[in-house]
Amino acid sequence: MVTLTPRFIVLLVLLSVSYTILTLEAADTPSAPPAPPLAKKVPKVTEINGHKLVDDYFWLRDKKNPDVKAYLDAENAYTNAVMKPTEPLQKKLYDELLSRIKETDVDVPYKYDDYFYYSRTEAGKQYPIRCRRRGTMEAPEEVVLDVNELAKGQTFMSVAAYQVSDNGNLLAYSTDNTGFRQYTLAVKDLRTGNLLSDHIEKTGSVAWASDSKTLFYTVEDSAKRQYRLYRHTVATTGPDDLIYEEKDARFSVEVGRTRSKAYLFLISGSHTTSEARFIAADQPTAEWKVIEPRRQDVEYYPDHNGDFFYIRANDTGRNFRLVKAPVGAPGKTNWQEVIPHRPNVMLDDTDFFKNYYVTYERENGLPQISVADLQNGRSHRIPFPEPAYVSSPYVNREYDTTKFRYSYQSFVTPQSVYEYDMASGASTLLKQKEVPGGYDRSRYQVEQLYAPAGDGARVPISVVYLKGKKLDGAGPVYLYGYGSYGISIDVNFNSNLFSLVDRGVVYAIAHPRGGGEMGKTWHDDGRMMRKKNTFSDFIASAEYLLSKGYGSKEKLVIEGGSAGGLLMGAVTNMRPDLFHAVIAKVPFVDVMNTMLDESLPLTVTEFEEWGNPKEKPAFDYMISYSPYDNIQKKTYPNILVKTSFNDSQVMYWEPAKYVAKMRATRNDNKILILKTNMGAGHGGASGRYDRLHEAAFDYAFILNQVGIRD
Repeated sequence: MVTLTPRFIVLLVLLSVSYTILTLEAADTPSAPPAPPLAKKVPKVTEINGHKLVDDYFWLRDKKNPDVKAYLDAENAYTNAVMKPTEPLQKKLYDELLSRIKETDVDVPYKYDDYFYYSRTEAGKQYPIRCRRRGTMEAPEEVVLDVNELAKGQTFMSVAAYQVSDNGNLLAYSTDNTGFRQYTLAVKDLRTGNLLSDHIEKTGSVAWASDSKTLFYTVEDSAKRQYRLYRHTVATTGPDDLIYEEKDARFSVEVGRTRSKAYLFLISGSHTTSEARFIAADQPTAEWKVIEPRRQDVEYYPDHNGDFFYIRANDTGRNFRLVKAPVGAPGKTNWQEVIPHRPNVMLDDTDFFKNYYVTYERENGLPQISVADLQNGRSHRIPFPEPAYVSSPYVNREYDTTKFRYSYQSFVTPQSVYEYDMASGASTLLKQKEVPGGYDRSRYQVEQLYAPAGDGARVPISVVYLKGKKLDGAGPVYLYGYGSYGISIDVNFNSNLFSLVDRGVVYAIAHPRGGGEMGKTWHDDGRMMRKKNTFSDFIASAEYLLSKGYGSKEKLVIEGGSAGGLLMGAVTNMRPDLFHAVIAKVPFVDVMNTMLDESLPLTVTEFEEWGNPKEKPAFDYMISYSPYDNIQKKTYPNILVKTSFNDSQVMYWEPAKYVAKMRATRNDNKILILKTNMGAGHGGASGRYDRLHEAAFDYAFILNQVGIRD
């Protein structure tokens, strides 16, 4: 018996790929791709709740096993061969995407204490350069952090924490150079440009005390849960003081400081419950006090203004209300209602300034911003002109100000930063992102539709297409979906999408239950034992678009990532006949095996989103939709699956196992390809040019599937 080494297996695949490439180049008509890699089967049996789960590809979890890398390399080689004919289109698309980006640009500066801070980009450089100027934008530039320098010699670079001390002399920042979202904290002296001795691994949130020498930071446990708060004195290397440890594995902790600079908050939160502690920022060694003890299924989040804590809480309704309480006695018995709970309006967040506060709300599926005067109590909403858009706060670091900055954008409106005068109610446009290449927003039609679900719910769908396009049910349509964690997928401006829309593709985003677009009850109706509503809502959205002539089933491409990848896997199993092609990015498809393994990141914390499969009712429900466990011998759409080797949220083996099982089970010869980024994490490549290459690849797949070749 001859044993093939992993290296030899890859060589055989590469030879097959090379032969296929030659064939494709020589032939007048497309040739069949090479035989795809077939992963070996090594059955692992898990007995749980009266079931036997047989996992033939469990071995792919062993990241250090050379067979694993060999298999992923073979899949990448196969993917490259299948996509080889699209390389000219990929190049054309990349050039288009790049042409719509102003490569050398500067963000709107924001004031913080004595400085104006901003980020800028330079043509040819992958990452931003973070800078500041003292007192005025005419002062000499100081480079605070050049991420391009940090990235030298690295395949990946991400900056998370970025906090300047009160005296403006020190920067606390954290970096990840693998994509595993494991950040290392460092402190830089901005006067000299030198790094201090501080070096702390596996950090999360970071906040300064007002003395500019005390740092509070959180760290993660073995399951990547932020679970401890430490106090650290800058330029010391000894053991730091452990301030708090969260014992409940469902909860993570986060530290932050109020805009007033007066207080530090430590929030312990699960998916359904939270608890807050606080100290005065000028008393870093003080004892942290609890505002209100945690109570299951009650969330509250504090902010500060004057003598009061203002608290957003869902104790009287799922969509939250706003209360205030004296700083000296902030418990629930002293809560005074400021904004009552409203069944049709979700209170998403708040921002407090010295004389005003801003609330971020959602109503009828759209974000809203309201501004209130703390002196007279009057409030009003900022009006927005389009049927589908996203609004959000920009950087607002100053507390004693009448100016509030927000960002507005839509499918057709580039990101626009406004300064809003909270006293007069006037908005001033500070900057709109420039789109080179003659972009003309008047060429496009934007609509907000509502698809009827089977139980009567109305599912929002945001749509953009070429104005004047004939909606005769014959054209291509792309439909994106997510629908989990109460996260809202709003319609931000993405100049990339015009490479699809300008070629006649109708571009749509479905907002199924499980997301947060219609408030907290919208999330509740798509999680736990109602998760299947997310899938049926997405299917209803696709059917509605087809029924109204927005596209053809033969040219319908769907996409989702992470929990949206679960959505893709579920609907593909449920209705493989409905979709022509599917893109599943870093997809959470191995629901049962992942949620049964409490050693993995996110598992325990997400019992309140998906359920705990060790409990039989939850197991029976979850296994009925788990994509990996429901692959059947039938005809599936064409499928592109993407993952990253260093993903810490959806481990690479989930999509790898999914493709291996799908390939061994399905009974068709349609495209099924797996592309693994071997040097990135959950969000893919970190460099902006690298991300454009990834987008060009995806768009080439989409266009090829709908019959558009150039």
